Amino acid sequence: MEQGRAREQARPPYASVASATTPASVRVPEQARGEHTHSEPPAPRPAVQRHSVRGQILDALRAALVDGQLVPGQVYSAPALGARFGVSATPVREAMQQLAIEGAVEVVPNRGFRVSQRGPRELAELAEVRALIEVPVMLRLARTVPPARWCALRPLAEATVAAAAVGDRASYAESDRAFHGAVLALCGNEQLVMVADDLHRRSQWPLGNTPASRRADLLADAAEHTALLDALIAQDLNVVQALVREHFTGAES
Repeated sequence: MEQGRAREQARPPYASVASATTPASVRVPEQARGEHTHSEPPAPRPAVQRHSVRGQILDALRAALVDGQLVPGQVYSAPALGARFGVSATPVREAMQQLAIEGAVEVVPNRGFRVSQRGPRELAELAEVRALIEVPVMLRLARTVPPARWCALRPLAEATVAAAAVGDRASYAESDRAFHGAVLALCGNEQLVMVADDLHRRSQWPLGNTPASRRADLLADAAEHTALLDALIAQDLNVVQALVREHFTGAES
């Protein structure tokens, strides 16, 4: 279930990542970079500030991965990416280290980070594991959660449709994970939700030498969210089971 043209063409690569996926504050203030022009000592920085910048850069890099702006097999250096984002290399390097832990990139000594090249088999394996976790939980929730609780998730399902309608792959990826996470959260198992979210995120990275998801594919995927929600509200267990299994079967192809 993963995976703008006009909007993408209207702005240069990476500028779109910084503006569309991170707030303007990702550009670090001059004083935060130690560049002050007066004689007074720089104001002490809260310890959270660096982590905030790193988090924004991590979000931007994840969006660039999903959107295909970071190309599988290509090597990117932290200083070069930092220059594009208007920050030092340090938060970029820290964010890339996190992506390396997640398997999205590989560390290339003295050069930077190579975007991992993935094949259809890995994507199919991720879909299989996700199905083993999510399908039984969703079917159990379909039998126990009252319709009113499902109705509250309507805005999340509609957000996936809105992102798909404009072909915004990065926004779709976020809204897709938000919808699934909200559904699974109803089971009350936080560890399960975290594991499922990690698998979901990894399944959204593009394959090497494979075209990115088309808007039509995103729309079809989003339509399954709204159809599933309608069936859950109606407590139609047969339709719920069919839709849930189809959703993950389609993710394998």
